[in-house]
Amino acid sequence: MEREIKTTNDGSKTLYINDLNENYHSHHGALQEAEHVFIKNGLNLINNYEINILELGFGTGLNVLVTINEYLKTDKNHVINYFTLEKYPINESEMNDLAYFELFDNPEFKNIYQKIHQADWEKQTEIINGFTLKKIQCDFFDLKNIDLPKINLVYYDCFGARVQPDLWEKPLFEMVSDKMAVNGLLTTYSSKGSVRRILQELNFKVEKKQGPPGKREMINAVKNENSLM
Repeated sequence: MEREIKTTNDGSKTLYINDLNENYHSHHGALQEAEHVFIKNGLNLINNYEINILELGFGTGLNVLVTINEYLKTDKNHVINYFTLEKYPINESEMNDLAYFELFDNPEFKNIYQKIHQADWEKQTEIINGFTLKKIQCDFFDLKNIDLPKINLVYYDCFGARVQPDLWEKPLFEMVSDKMAVNGLLTTYSSKGSVRRILQELNFKVEKKQGPPGKREMINAVKNENSLM
């Protein structure tokens, strides 16, 4: 797929897919969307000592980077194991042009950013002390065949339903639910009524939250003990 770099309204960059007329992130702001949806309404709501995160999908790596940035703000008395799926990885030129490390004050972030992207696929890699990353190159529907620990937090960051409707239907959500721990949290930028209903059918407790800039609402969903497996 042909992709080009675009600058979003908060100054951070994203990728745009010409064939799909779709951005990887909100044009209102890639960084502020990631921080609002996946940190404020995701990571910051989890209190486990060991946090297993599943991301669909890796994309530009921005969500990994904001997660590490937030982890470094804590006293680091917990560990994070981050698993992320991606079928079409970005290339080195795109990685260099996105230059997300420039968005953060920490001088170590250039090295961390490169380590994230240069980490071997299919191999769990320690990016910083207490934070491991495993990138898995696959179709999202291969999730059912992937061996994972019970997931405490899901970053559901697929392309929008307009271009990939099958990623927002019940079969994939069932696979995700099957990988999640009881009381695990799924957070997503979507607020589609059909998504809320699917998650409720799977017996998640669904809550509409204020969306990131440019979007009125988003979804948090907590897996109940008797959620369908």
